[in-house]
Amino acid sequence: MPETIVLAYSGGLDTSVATKWLQEEKGYDVVCLMVDLGRLPDVPSARERGLSAGAKDVAVVDARDDFLRYFVFPALQAGAVYEGSYPLATALGRPLIAKLLVDKAREVGATAVAHGCTGKGNDQVRLDVGVNTLAPDLTIVGTTREHSISRDEALEYAAKHSISVRQTVASPYSTDENLWGRSVEAGVLENPWNQPPEDVYEWTKPLDQTPAKPTVVEIRFERGVPVALDGEALSPVELVTRLSNLGGEHGIGRIDMVENRLVGIKSREIYESPAAVILLEAHRVLEELTLSKQQVRFKNIVAQEYADLIYNGQWFTAHHRDLSQYVASTQRHVTGDVKMRLWHGTVMTVGRRADRSLYSEALATYNKEGDLFDQSHAQGFIKLHGLQAQVQAQRQKIGRAHV
Repeated sequence: MPETIVLAYSGGLDTSVATKWLQEEKGYDVVCLMVDLGRLPDVPSARERGLSAGAKDVAVVDARDDFLRYFVFPALQAGAVYEGSYPLATALGRPLIAKLLVDKAREVGATAVAHGCTGKGNDQVRLDVGVNTLAPDLTIVGTTREHSISRDEALEYAAKHSISVRQTVASPYSTDENLWGRSVEAGVLENPWNQPPEDVYEWTKPLDQTPAKPTVVEIRFERGVPVALDGEALSPVELVTRLSNLGGEHGIGRIDMVENRLVGIKSREIYESPAAVILLEAHRVLEELTLSKQQVRFKNIVAQEYADLIYNGQWFTAHHRDLSQYVASTQRHVTGDVKMRLWHGTVMTVGRRADRSLYSEALATYNKEGDLFDQSHAQGFIKLHGLQAQVQAQRQKIGRAHV
């Protein structure tokens, strides 16, 4: 009796062909798993293609809410952005997909899982490490790593095995998308000197097509998590979807970067992440009101470590658990509202307030009336603050010409 394998299935040509290949070449019974993290295309047609390729079942899991609550929002609270630009949309989805592959494998009694990640990308690492951590007994098959074929060869293979696939014009790009963002690579983008053609972008308008007037949106956070827009409480999926659409209308969220991949190469990537760009900035601004100077500075260090951890596929580690506990502690008082102006591809803060703000207008004001800052204390403070530098300068002749 054949062993069962669970395939991370997108419904496209490659994974539909992989479904048949795993049966023909590896001898498995195949269960396809589609994980909906948002923006999942035409599920009924995808199911039909999987079944026509011989899958025993094509299961669909709506993981959108879990994705945002347990993966995206913790990263938002951390302020995690890879190399200063990438909001980690694809990277955040992979540990959840790995977990769901393991869950489905346990449910159907599978001995293996499979994915279609290439052998030179980051996603193979994230999925393999995630599965190996959660279920080291499962075999992992990388269908593209082991069976790399051209699109024409894939279409020929599909026709030979009566797999129902739509014969669309081949896209020159490799793309991935979920609620938090969309990634695009390959084609003309591989030369970093080339300006991205407009057909690269699907979520965001070019600046000459954005509205003439700005939009101001008010975002409510509770303990660092966005919960409402313009006074309306929304579910995570509703909130992120609405902000993504609104930001895209204003051309917000386009990112063009050359990033350092985990596998040791540099890669030119295009990202569209309107909601992520807006929420990350709004969250940062709210932390300016609610965290101390020392907290802000140390949390910036943690944010970089947290981003690297996500990017490098180390979600299911004790290191992540420890960092996440620190981040959660910093968010105790990150509750309040931020007003953001969206206009011509830019996000600008135009107002902020916090329930337990550390900002005191009475201490900051330059008006005499109501000023609680006693300026007479400044002279003594300055003397003590500069004492170390003064003593060292005197004893070690700093700043004086050497004889």
